[in-house]
Amino acid sequence: MAIFEVHGGQKLKGEIIPQGAKNEALQILCAVLLTKEKVTISNLPNIVDIIKLIELLSELGVKVEKNGPEEYTFQADDVNIDYLISPEFKKKGGSLRGSMMIVGPMLTRFGKAFMPKPGGDKIGRRRVDTHFIGFEALGAKFNYKPELELFEVEGAHLKGAYMLLDEASVTGTANILMAACLAEGITTIYNAACEPYLQQLSKMLNNMGAKITGVGSNLLKIEGVKELKGTKHRLLPDMIEIGSFIGMAAVTQSEITIKNVSYDNLGIIPTIFGRLGIKIERRGDDIFVPEQESYEVDTFIDGSILTISDAIWPGFTPDLISIALVTAIQAKGNVLIHQKMFESRLFFVDKLIDMGAKIILCDPHRASIMGMDRKIQLKGIQMASPDIRAGVALLIAAMSAKGKSVIFNINQIDRGYQYIDTRLNAIGAQIIRKNS
Repeated sequence: MAIFEVHGGQKLKGEIIPQGAKNEALQILCAVLLTKEKVTISNLPNIVDIIKLIELLSELGVKVEKNGPEEYTFQADDVNIDYLISPEFKKKGGSLRGSMMIVGPMLTRFGKAFMPKPGGDKIGRRRVDTHFIGFEALGAKFNYKPELELFEVEGAHLKGAYMLLDEASVTGTANILMAACLAEGITTIYNAACEPYLQQLSKMLNNMGAKITGVGSNLLKIEGVKELKGTKHRLLPDMIEIGSFIGMAAVTQSEITIKNVSYDNLGIIPTIFGRLGIKIERRGDDIFVPEQESYEVDTFIDGSILTISDAIWPGFTPDLISIALVTAIQAKGNVLIHQKMFESRLFFVDKLIDMGAKIILCDPHRASIMGMDRKIQLKGIQMASPDIRAGVALLIAAMSAKGKSVIFNINQIDRGYQYIDTRLNAIGAQIIRKNS
């Protein structure tokens, strides 16, 4: 297993380009199964979860051609449905949460799909009910196959329906949206997720011949079509990585420029980091973060303590809660972090406390951070990365700490961040990748 040896206290300076959006890529890759024609996708990040999903598609029979470092062409004209009941699919699909989104395309195009218990980060309960309920509304039936430990989904003749989702699930909305594109009649999805990545998926599907209206809202209307054609699609830059770089610049007292961020698709992210006291300057489509001696947390109008909480889009994404928390450690002022959506995502703060941070973990969902205003420097320790986002938060803390830190289980970080050590070292970090 690889580890990071991090020598902290280094100031960074220079430009960094964000990778393609991981969460968009997982949806877009599954959408190639909706057509027998060629689909070319560019700006794909070279990270573990994406590589695994591309391998899974290849084993399913999709022809995969790598055109360049971040561009692939896919053609699903000879799909082997029997692969979905193989031990290989169960193992690979079960270790990758994004694999669940092949169900919608497979179901609507071939009338059948299989779904292993989904994997991914261990950050608490992650419901899949929305997927099931949506497919059933379209006419699908679920059967659990205990001998295979798989769910079989059957729906030879899906028909459009009205549905009010029980939660605005991003993956649930994407899955149902893809299934509805080839269903007979009109499907209306209310309380749909409307993140930029869902908007991107909708635009791609419309370019393929789908008829989706309401894009960008929580009310989607899909008129089913007979078939979809091929297309070309470019992913947005990863907003989670962009937010991570903003927090990293502040904590390490660095001056960096984040290039080509697609600023208009960042939503409230710059605002939230601005409330933490971080100066952010928009330069065209770049973000410039200057070196700051200190940064002071804002308060609410009535003077009460700033609370940062996650919410569905256009609220603050839960994937940046860990970054906001670690950024607040060296701020001037106090912050309450409220992680509403996942009950285990704040447990990594015990490592930050060991490093010297002043944090009270109130319960699984809330942490109170007393900013140290750089009066006390964190100290390097040994720690393990529990999930993708907490792993990068710990990496940022280690980069700001005095002395050497060792981070184990960095495969979690590699699942979501492309060549993160190489890219950060290029602007002044000292991160050494080693085999433990």
